[in-house]
Amino acid sequence: MIQLSEHGVYLLHGETVIDETDHQQLTGRLGSVPSKDEVKKGTMAYSILKTHNTVDDMEQLSMKFDSMTSHDITYVGIIQTARASGMKEFPLPYVLTNCHNSLCAVGGTINEDDHMFALSAAKKYGGIYVPTNLAVIHSYNREMMSGCGRMILGSDSHTRYGALGTMAVGEGGGELAKQLVGRTYDIAYPEVVAIYLTGEPKNGVGPQDVALSIIGKVYECGYVKNKVMEFVGPGVKNLPVEFRNGIDVMTTETTCWSSIWTTDEKVKDYFTLHGRPDAYAELAPADVAYYDGCVYVDLSTVEPTIAMPMHPSYTYTIKELQENAADILHLVEERANSQIAKTAHLDLMSKLHTDGHIYVDQGIVAGCSGGTYDNVCAVANILEGQSCGNGTFKMSVYPGSMPAYLELVKNGSIAKLVESGVIIRECFCGPCFGAGDTPANGEFSIRHTTRNFPNREGSKPGEGQMAGVALMDARSIAATARNGGRLTAATELDVDYSIPAYHFDGGVYAKRVYNGWGKPEPEAELKFGPNIKDWPKMPTLSNDILLKVVSHITDPVTTTDELIPSGETSSYRSNPLRLAEFTLSRKDPEYVGRAKAILALEKKREAGEVTGDEVASVYEALKTSGLNVDPANTVIASTIYANKPGDGSAREQAASCQRVLGAGANLALEYATKRYRSNCINWGMLPFLVKSADVVENGDWVFVPGIRKVLLEGGEEATAYAVHDGTVTSFPVSLGHLTAPERQILADGCLINYYQHSARK
Repeated sequence: MIQLSEHGVYLLHGETVIDETDHQQLTGRLGSVPSKDEVKKGTMAYSILKTHNTVDDMEQLSMKFDSMTSHDITYVGIIQTARASGMKEFPLPYVLTNCHNSLCAVGGTINEDDHMFALSAAKKYGGIYVPTNLAVIHSYNREMMSGCGRMILGSDSHTRYGALGTMAVGEGGGELAKQLVGRTYDIAYPEVVAIYLTGEPKNGVGPQDVALSIIGKVYECGYVKNKVMEFVGPGVKNLPVEFRNGIDVMTTETTCWSSIWTTDEKVKDYFTLHGRPDAYAELAPADVAYYDGCVYVDLSTVEPTIAMPMHPSYTYTIKELQENAADILHLVEERANSQIAKTAHLDLMSKLHTDGHIYVDQGIVAGCSGGTYDNVCAVANILEGQSCGNGTFKMSVYPGSMPAYLELVKNGSIAKLVESGVIIRECFCGPCFGAGDTPANGEFSIRHTTRNFPNREGSKPGEGQMAGVALMDARSIAATARNGGRLTAATELDVDYSIPAYHFDGGVYAKRVYNGWGKPEPEAELKFGPNIKDWPKMPTLSNDILLKVVSHITDPVTTTDELIPSGETSSYRSNPLRLAEFTLSRKDPEYVGRAKAILALEKKREAGEVTGDEVASVYEALKTSGLNVDPANTVIASTIYANKPGDGSAREQAASCQRVLGAGANLALEYATKRYRSNCINWGMLPFLVKSADVVENGDWVFVPGIRKVLLEGGEEATAYAVHDGTVTSFPVSLGHLTAPERQILADGCLINYYQHSARK
């Protein structure tokens, strides 16, 4: 049972939840109704945020973090941005892992060049370099960087270490670059929602089941969007630490901003085991704490759960799916096919066999969510002495870190898995973003990974290739494997789960990780491969801007994967111009050509050349409508419309690729996450909000006069004018809340320009 409170709640002594409207009970227990403003300070989140806030104002926070982390899809761009902005050394511990862009570059060394760049940067600026396949990003940070009361900023959206008492935030690269040049992370104080846990999971239920159940309840209604999820209640103590970590890392899929859990002796033992006992501190809410909402989770009622294609919130219990297989498969198939290119088709109905059971083709347990020590041991318990298939069903396991891998070898779990037919892979995040164990066309894969967005399994619908991914817990994936691919909940099996005691061998890291924190070598040379390029110059914002709509997307949500694909683009993450060629390639293949055409017009305008009849006719229509236009001082840029862009990944390329192609703004009903909106701002794209998709069509021109003045004078509203076939129609646009630095960043054209301009003042 998972329930959402309709109001804010008071939590008394970490145990009792009272609705804020129940004045009688509050008065009876406390003598009066406490002041919300005062007891909001009783949350764990408040105390941690206050500690990291650099100003006295707790309404508008300006924070600095204890450490940062990036993987090899994002760190080159971040370091390049910081270099261009004047960085001389890393001012805080910065972990650079190599778990994403570690594919073999056939016929070249593109990916490994990025890794050598990172190693040279760690030496030059004083960073921490984790070599390829030694650990996935979040496993390493849990083991080596987390600490109770700390805050970590990462350029991966699943940067979540709340179960270890660490408030962690996944953001776009621009926010990390700000920290590297000594600036702050600025945000309005977030609301805090209690995740109140009671009970204990039944045998066979795992962390993914709990996480997916929560996601399915809160995602669509936005209950925790951009808020802190604070895990409290008597059920916390019934969960092993790795179980908590597995739930916590999936909280990103709720669109929350961060998370934090109460800590106890189990967390203390975790840090002691990892050789860092000083990292532990007891964390708990005050005797009276106020929360802006509450999610009640009775762990004993959670059932094995599956998130069907193509979102982690499309959840059903496995039992529910089994009992209504035809109806649900048809519904999911129809919904999925409405999200992908018309050249491909997801076939789920064929997975329902004549015996009435659903059969899947592949099982994957991987990375920071699936590849934990406890999960892999549980999979070995289920598959010991069994077979995972006859060649049709295949299964792979990717442990999260080499210390965990080593212990799994020592205790025999790896042997049990190999004997059952499981393939053991390296520490790699590939299955989470479509770059590992890519299934064949038409196949259905079940995965204990973090996402099942369109094409996260590696499909190329533009070329007619389509497979599907459902998210499940490792235990039910193993149960399915044991039955040769027949979808099976782990609770259907009678298994004795015995998790051997874990022994962490820190020597695995000591022998391979380069730790240069506090020891920069300024004379060291950065190593640039031929594919590592500087950011192109971005134009400053003119007082007026003329935009052309070059893509119009009316899907309920547009993910960052759709804005810039993951997987096959990894090799070009360090080359802005080459990467930009993939922008919207899976959603609107004509976007790049249209955007380039507008960029070419802007280049002509900058050079004082004639921009052509189409632009001239737009200017004429605007002048006829009484609008003053100064073509010489009006930047021409492209824009896209999307209902709700930015769900998913933190990587800044979803915005920077648009900007590299000459985008000047986005038009949206809302932004799916703070991360993507921040990326747009840091890359100089105006984050416009509009009231309806109908205000523009694809191909329309949009003129926004005086926008620079509005921006710099603190305004949030402006009037835009759409030009369609010579007809001019006005409509309002909103910028939403912007901080003073964000306004200046947009005016300067991007974060790099902002810092360069600041340095010259």
